[in-house]
Amino acid sequence: MPKIASAQYDISFLESWENFAAKASRWVKEAADNKADILLFPEYACMELASLFPKAVYSSLNGQLDALQTLLPGYLDLFKTLAAEYRVYIQAGTYPVKHDSSEFRNHAYFFTPQGDVDYQEKLTMTRFENEQWHISRGLDIKLFDTVFGKVAINICYDSEFPHYARQQAERGATLILVPSCTDTEAGYYRVRIGCQARALENQCYVVQASLVGNAEWSEAVDVNCGAAAIYTPVDRGFPNNGILAIGEYNKTQWVYADLDLAAVDTVRQEGQVFNYRDWPKQFDCR
Repeated sequence: MPKIASAQYDISFLESWENFAAKASRWVKEAADNKADILLFPEYACMELASLFPKAVYSSLNGQLDALQTLLPGYLDLFKTLAAEYRVYIQAGTYPVKHDSSEFRNHAYFFTPQGDVDYQEKLTMTRFENEQWHISRGLDIKLFDTVFGKVAINICYDSEFPHYARQQAERGATLILVPSCTDTEAGYYRVRIGCQARALENQCYVVQASLVGNAEWSEAVDVNCGAAAIYTPVDRGFPNNGILAIGEYNKTQWVYADLDLAAVDTVRQEGQVFNYRDWPKQFDCR
């Protein structure tokens, strides 16, 4: 039975790479000390790294994207090292990565205790990402193998579209991670409602992480709000409201929960309702 830690992570103005490394290490150590096996950070948590560059860079939406590419190797090495040192799985938030096509895509990197790393790209972009930031969508839907079973990732807005999570659930995912970054209360609730809907219809765990705190210096993530939570099926053996744990809104903290992943298979076979099994029937209607 794995224990998950989902972050309400505060964005900081950093003065050095060492400060970022120390902050990341402190967060990971705290979760590991609390016996967490899987750690989830929020979408665009890495954007605080833009503060390591001059104001002309971090105040430019496009300039900061190019500059961040120089820090990507160190970022990957840092979290690869932390995952191995503390023997945990880490989804380290998301990072905008420049491809050979010159497109930027939003990567959610997943690190294993064994030193492996892979990523899920964001598949549907928000208006801000499309129209102002010019970050492109990815195309591949992935799953990640762990000793606890298959894990999937829906990046923020992706959680609001049921076909992504459905494909992942049909391929064996019983846990879906949702790193999120929302700048309004309505945005937070859109993602939250999406997460709860995905947990309901797929009868699985869905875990949301939220970026919190204001960063007036940032052109990309100046306002951030939300709460981390672990959502479940709404059926026997699970909370009646489908909320296993939820953080205090806008507070900087880890939110923890123990996940009974075997109970997902049980509820899909013996639940009061068969949301997961009955999905194909919805397409018989005319």
